[in-house]
Amino acid sequence: QVQLVESGGGLVQAGGSLRLSCAASVRTFSAYYMGWFRQAPGKEREFVAAINWSGGSTYYADSLKGRFTISRDNAKNTVYLQMNRLKPEDTAVYYCAAARSNLRPSKYDYWGQGTQVTVSS
Repeated sequence: QVQLVESGGGLVQAGGSLRLSCAASVRTFSAYYMGWFRQAPGKEREFVAAINWSGGSTYYADSLKGRFTISRDNAKNTVYLQMNRLKPEDTAVYYCAAARSNLRPSKYDYWGQGTQVTVSS
């Protein structure tokens, strides 16, 4: 069983930055592919970014490339999402997810409770 706890959300003005963190309670954190997703009000959950066990492979939603950066610290069992030049349309609940896989998963097995990000114009 993997527990994921996100933090770092909040209210920020357009153009600002936030860094989200997701702490995982698991012994073998490096065995997990990690991802970030988001869900805006009235919309379906969408993929944001993913990272493999070493951090050597990262993937992003096309619309977010260049503004968002995913990273991980296996020694701290934590994955991060650095969000820059935020826009009001980035407002959403952001979720951390984990899958025990060496390859990019099509489905994630574990999810955090989410953290709210609100970007004001």
